[in-house]
Amino acid sequence: MSDRHTSNQNHLLAALPAEVIERISPHLELIFMPLGQVVYESGGQLQHVYFPTTAILSLHYIMESGASSEIAGVGNEGVLGVSLFMGGSSTPSRATVQTAGSGYRLKGRLMVEEFNRAGPMMRLMLRYTQALMTQMSQTAVCNRHHSVAQQLCRWLLLTLDRLPTNELTMTQELIASMLGVRRESITETAVILQREGLISYRRGHITVIDRAGLESQACECYEVVRKEFHRLLYDAAATKSILQTQHVDPYRD
Repeated sequence: MSDRHTSNQNHLLAALPAEVIERISPHLELIFMPLGQVVYESGGQLQHVYFPTTAILSLHYIMESGASSEIAGVGNEGVLGVSLFMGGSSTPSRATVQTAGSGYRLKGRLMVEEFNRAGPMMRLMLRYTQALMTQMSQTAVCNRHHSVAQQLCRWLLLTLDRLPTNELTMTQELIASMLGVRRESITETAVILQREGLISYRRGHITVIDRAGLESQACECYEVVRKEFHRLLYDAAATKSILQTQHVDPYRD
């Protein structure tokens, strides 16, 4: 597994200056995360942060009744465990593996130490946290004001952005749990999207056939989240090499 993976597959790790990577790379542990694994429970003490490379993780809020819905997703664009370096050691959400794959794990103590240097790691993590907050707030707005079809299109597009292919392995029951809606609503919507030639669905496998068409069906929430991540993170990563040759911190405002 390690022969096929590098830390640069995670956009946050790839955006860090070489001196930071040199400090933390001996402590980055490559792990495989199977589908459905609970990475941490609501209220549990966080011991690590996770930088997914090929896995996608889902943050769920669990109600007292046991019902739940996804409040954010974390893939190769981000990190799981922001509570650790934001001053807390637990979180009210549950984190599970939505798409099986790999990622890097770093002990929380080491992450906090690097964050507290008040250097590139801190500035990048604060930018990521802002983007994550945008995703959470936009998800709440979307779930309240937009149709199931729009929510499903948004969710599919955000998931695709974290994958190297246009195919997802996901049951309708699991998608319904992510969106906090009835399974029948997902079934009806999937049938419509398939009839319109946007997706193909068979035995838990969803293939996006017409991405442009799917984007046209999605609400504005997808574009808001996508642009915010690009503005805060990807632009910084793209300019890192240029600024470093000039000995300039790429994350200093």
